[in-house]
Amino acid sequence: QYAPGAKGNVVAALAKAGGQIHYEFDNINAVAVSLPEQAVAGISHNPGVALVEEDPVRVMSSQTIPYGVEMVQAYPAPGGGATGVGITIGVIDSGVFVTHPDLPGSKISGYPLYGAGDERNWNRDRLSHGTHVVGTICAVDNTEGVIGVTPGVGHIYMVKVFGDTGNWIYSSTLLAAVQYAVTNGGAKIISMSLGGTTKSRTEENGLNSIYNSGVLLVAAAGNAGNTTTSYPAGYSSVISVAAIDSNKVVASFSQRNSTVELSAPGVGVLSTVSYQNASLTVGGSSYLAGAMDGAAQTTASGALVDGGLGDSVGSWGGKVVLVQRGNISFAQKVANVQAGGGVAAIIYNNVDGGFSGTLAPSTSAIPAISITQADGLALEASGLGQTASVSTVPHIDTPGYDYFDGTSMATPHVSAVAALVWSSNGTATNKQVRQALDDSAKDLGTAGRDNSYGYGLVQAAAAITKLAAIMGGSSGGGGGTNPDTTPPKISNVTSKITNSKNGSFQITWDTDEPATSSVTIGGTTASSNTLVTSHVMSFKGAKGATYTYYVSSSDASGNTATAGPFTHQN
Repeated sequence: QYAPGAKGNVVAALAKAGGQIHYEFDNINAVAVSLPEQAVAGISHNPGVALVEEDPVRVMSSQTIPYGVEMVQAYPAPGGGATGVGITIGVIDSGVFVTHPDLPGSKISGYPLYGAGDERNWNRDRLSHGTHVVGTICAVDNTEGVIGVTPGVGHIYMVKVFGDTGNWIYSSTLLAAVQYAVTNGGAKIISMSLGGTTKSRTEENGLNSIYNSGVLLVAAAGNAGNTTTSYPAGYSSVISVAAIDSNKVVASFSQRNSTVELSAPGVGVLSTVSYQNASLTVGGSSYLAGAMDGAAQTTASGALVDGGLGDSVGSWGGKVVLVQRGNISFAQKVANVQAGGGVAAIIYNNVDGGFSGTLAPSTSAIPAISITQADGLALEASGLGQTASVSTVPHIDTPGYDYFDGTSMATPHVSAVAALVWSSNGTATNKQVRQALDDSAKDLGTAGRDNSYGYGLVQAAAAITKLAAIMGGSSGGGGGTNPDTTPPKISNVTSKITNSKNGSFQITWDTDEPATSSVTIGGTTASSNTLVTSHVMSFKGAKGATYTYYVSSSDASGNTATAGPFTHQN
């Protein structure tokens, strides 16, 4: 900027210094000019010059399409009239930061089942788990942040069961929350990014009843990284969801067992959160960043330099060091940057997308953040030498975005795809929607269903087509539905002696959907009309006798399956 009346002298001085004027703003006494670096100091001391400042970069506001949204065929929109409209998803979680600008606040309601005071509010989420889940389901399609599987059009009913620290709950709380979401929230789909190791017959029977009433249940397979079963995902009335990464490979933490039904993106999932834990600005441009767990919560700035893989100590005094992920641990990279005098470490991914990282069990005295591969490569190409400002100071109750890992992140992908599919034909039943999801999944791993991926990666567009075939081409606007003609599948039929002294024994079996129990043994039949998936019938017989028996189960539509004969030696 120049002093009033000094434009002519200043323009002449700029030309003499080798400057090139791009724009003139006479109303504010300013010009935009490119100057040789060595001329800047001299021009700033010119008596006719009032202000010299850098012309900062301005970029278009941008929206990121999380890889998972595209991977499940939800972006671009799958068509077939599938938008999620008319389908309420009940989310059982830690609450939701409903004022986040990337969430459709007017389409989110809820109820608290946890906490006291402010912590009890369903629209408060200091944990951010629920907010992240909801963002994956329905983040708005706008010019910022991310986009969800059903962008801004589905309705969410949040039942808060976790507080600020994510303390455990009882299975009875979960069952009550599901019932509340259905009865009071009108939920047709229940999304449960949670679980536990112990099976509950009461919880199972309650969820079976809710499933039998027409509600679709979806839950996380679990993050123990082994072959154990987590509940409620392990119940046959619930779709158990495994996690895969951006390369469609099952995550190392994802539990693998015979109940896994579908898989979905659950590694490095970017979504909405209720905090900002990191920021990065280079040369006036901002980049999405995540704080490394264990890194100092502070700020730093300096010239950006290339640290390669960060696998050795460099001479980085006062610099912000950009390093690539790989070869050594995050903690070692940050320690090398710190030992080399670097004031901050930026680690960019070595595969497409972003990631969340930790230094544990180590810590650092400097801030350390993660960024995407694309941003890292862009900074290597054109950001080196510019001033980089890094912050890892957390701000709570603030709209933000972060990368999470877990089957908890995979689960809302399936729940939201189910909403898309169901909205394409509102007359379909929950069982028909479930069948469409299973039959259309993209097979991964071993051919056919397997314990790591289930039937495969959930696919929105393919499932919509499959549901139309199942429904005989009828549309959501009306028409009839094909009746359920598939009988339950009987498996795991066993018998065991429960009391050798009086000859008591039990016959047990499983079905893939809630069904009645019936055993024909010795010419007589014992039955129970309670719809369950784990069947137990008790008998008393003669010690040493051999019995031949058959088991039968009928589902809610009256379809009956019979298995046998089997032999029990008492």
